Amino acid sequence: MSTSSFNKLHHGWRNIAAAGLALTVALSGQTAFADGERSLAAERVFNEQAEQPAADKRQSDMKPDKKVAIIIDDFGNGQGGTEEMLSLPIKLTVAIMPFLPTSKADAELAHKQGHDVIVHMPMEPKQGNPKWLGPGAITSNMSNEEIRQRVEEAIDNVPYAVGMNNHMGSKITGDERIMSIVLEVCRERGLFFVDSKTNYHSVVGKLAVQMGMPPVANNIFLDDRHTVSHVSKQMKAVETWASEHQNCVTIGHVGVQGKKTAEAIRQSITGMQNSVSFVGISDLVRDIWDWKPAPILPSNNN
Repeated sequence: MSTSSFNKLHHGWRNIAAAGLALTVALSGQTAFADGERSLAAERVFNEQAEQPAADKRQSDMKPDKKVAIIIDDFGNGQGGTEEMLSLPIKLTVAIMPFLPTSKADAELAHKQGHDVIVHMPMEPKQGNPKWLGPGAITSNMSNEEIRQRVEEAIDNVPYAVGMNNHMGSKITGDERIMSIVLEVCRERGLFFVDSKTNYHSVVGKLAVQMGMPPVANNIFLDDRHTVSHVSKQMKAVETWASEHQNCVTIGHVGVQGKKTAEAIRQSITGMQNSVSFVGISDLVRDIWDWKPAPILPSNNN
């Protein structure tokens, strides 16, 4: 090979090598840039994931501030709608009559499922069949000591009770002597009392305030008429009341028509959850009246 031919060939290889080096550098730069993009993308994903719990917390903080406490009365005797009520996807307050076949079992199951438990205390009405009262009822002819004993025994019979409300009781809730004793025992045992409002002239609220207890009362009966359409209408009234007053206490029942009441509640809650939060009565009492029970006698409500 001549010298001139060799020089031309060598020069050509140098050009190819230079071009290859330039291509390698260029590709390396693109790879580095791509790796940088992937790093930035990964960082964004990490940040988004890190921010998710905060977003979830913000979402939970955005729950409606209007609160509804649904109390369901008359548990304790295996009544119709018991299973349907306890399986509702909201927190309820389960009011259990003492000394009945399923009183303790209903209390234990309700507590296990996260519901509030209260004693549904039988009390003499102005009118009505005494047979509807059930065992352990408070009547107006009792002595102070008899009344105290009845209330204490009822509390002992219903595990996990955090409060009490009246079953019937239109006569008793208007009697200052009797209700003073009932409230005193509740306070001693760390329970509050919910006035079911079977008597428009009830003295319960006034006495509760005098005794440093929360004056909790029912606002709306859900099933004073036993049809799905009526209970659904009442649930709308509950939503309106809560919107106007910030909260609402409402009472329904298990029993012969208990399944209808449960069905109407289930149908209504989906449409209400954007406007109200469903809470237990203890949540409402704590939030509104800053209730901090200080029992001075033993209780089984924990």
